[in-house]
Amino acid sequence: MSDLPTRVHPTPLQSAAQPHDEYLLGRYRVLERRGRGGFGTVCTCWDMRLQRRVAIKRMPLAAETGTTAAEALAEARTACMLGHPNIVTVFDFESDGTFAYLVMEHVDGLNLAELLARVEGGRLTGDECAHVLRSVARALAFAHENRVLHLDIKPTNIMVDRQGVVKLADFGMATLASAAGYGGARGGTVGYMPPEQIDGAMVDERTDVFSLAVVVWQALTGTNPFLARSAEDSRRRIAKGPGRLTKLCPGLDPGAEAVLLGELSPSPSGRSADALDFAEELVPHLGLPTMGVESLRDLVSQAEKDDEPGDDGRVRRAPSGPALRAPEGLVARLVTAVLTFSALRLVTPHVAVLDGAPAAAAPLVCALLSTLWPPAAAPLLAAALGAALVTSPGGSGAGVLLGILLFVALLLWWAVVGRRERLSSLALLLPCCLPSPACGAALSGYALDPGPAALTALLGYLTGTLYHAAVTASFDPTALADALVTRASEPVTWLLLAGSVACAALSSAVALRGSVAGGVLGQLLGLACLGASCVLAASMENSGIWSALDWSTLVLALLLSVLMCIATVLRGPLYEDREGEEIDEFSE
Repeated sequence: MSDLPTRVHPTPLQSAAQPHDEYLLGRYRVLERRGRGGFGTVCTCWDMRLQRRVAIKRMPLAAETGTTAAEALAEARTACMLGHPNIVTVFDFESDGTFAYLVMEHVDGLNLAELLARVEGGRLTGDECAHVLRSVARALAFAHENRVLHLDIKPTNIMVDRQGVVKLADFGMATLASAAGYGGARGGTVGYMPPEQIDGAMVDERTDVFSLAVVVWQALTGTNPFLARSAEDSRRRIAKGPGRLTKLCPGLDPGAEAVLLGELSPSPSGRSADALDFAEELVPHLGLPTMGVESLRDLVSQAEKDDEPGDDGRVRRAPSGPALRAPEGLVARLVTAVLTFSALRLVTPHVAVLDGAPAAAAPLVCALLSTLWPPAAAPLLAAALGAALVTSPGGSGAGVLLGILLFVALLLWWAVVGRRERLSSLALLLPCCLPSPACGAALSGYALDPGPAALTALLGYLTGTLYHAAVTASFDPTALADALVTRASEPVTWLLLAGSVACAALSSAVALRGSVAGGVLGQLLGLACLGASCVLAASMENSGIWSALDWSTLVLALLLSVLMCIATVLRGPLYEDREGEEIDEFSE
């Protein structure tokens, strides 16, 4: 017999009340009980009114539990704030004076603890961990942006559905930040809490990052290095350290160990405060999240076939040959490094403070830095281009002002957008390294949300225009000023700028539907916007009479859009955000 709960799939014809059925709130028929946590019991129920399955967390409002109706309502309000594809949705809240009821979506799948208990070897592959990490990091980043901490991240609170979608559940421990900052922790789970949470001291985003790092370590190795009988014993184990990941997982990229050890630091100052930064740094060392989605989908589907379990009740992965694929992000790193070198080699000879060997070596050094951390490419380009404009021989006040404005604009963009997304620097480099300044639009639409995508396409177009004019004029202030005035007086410049911004914003907006088809359609619509601006520009250039189109822009736009469509297919669904997928819950 399977150790999974028996599932009931009622139909509308089965909605009539049965003599021995148990009901909650007179509306929800209990199908199964999923487990008991520190703040209540979770039941899978059938909504008699809307004819759908839901998960209901029932919390006793008794003196001994310390939970009041006001606190339960506060939990519901906190959870309702967090509408995100990777966070379990809360539908409603009710109270009957004895119990508080939190009604949530029902995820048709398993939590991570159940999956680890069922999967052969008790651990996930690097690809599967990469997908889980990226999904939970997105959920946490959204919660943290809304000033909400989770404070109880553990395998039982991470759900994986039949489609491989990962959702974070149970914000019952969540602390909603006040204007003065986060308060002290009010509990947690031993083995996943960092020292500051064990002590009841001040907690912040780094507390959740620590817990997520523990979950990743456990998923990779099959063991929790900090699990103990008491909080004090767990604290001692944290101070001692988790051990060597490379010994437990010999085939894993050694870089993963360094990242995880940093996030498992006993001191909050040693950890990242941004869950997305943690994921961006670790995922390339783990594998391909898109492959992890497929694998988890197969594992959950196999585990839930109660009538066809393995001989020992465990699920087994299908045998596969050795995979010779580069970690996700390696191609982006290499391309970023090549474009950084290509762009800077024409700029650094014009920086007055660099002369001879330093000017020749600077592009190579910057390329190496951008390989280690791709988002660094944009500020390096801004610094080099700004310095060349400011220090050019015979430089005028206008050139100095232009260089300062460029540096400040790119630095502000980088602080808000560029440092979070690995591909954003490429969107700025492409307009500089390719003949058309509109070349970054397709990539911006692929990698960013609509607002940041439009801003990146705008800044990339302006930076590319300035870069090409400056290089052509050999950074001579007079020649550069004449070239920029000429470009600014041409309608084609502004039409292509508008087309680039529209291309990036539209392709990103359509891609936010989450599906592969949406991503491809977004790229095609963005290409149509850019093509239309080229046609209109060609018409206006000769008083309404057709002239030669800007074929270089059109061909490059077409090639880049095709590449983005291929990347969209390989990446898979953006957020796997599908309606009707429902949840089982948190537990112990």
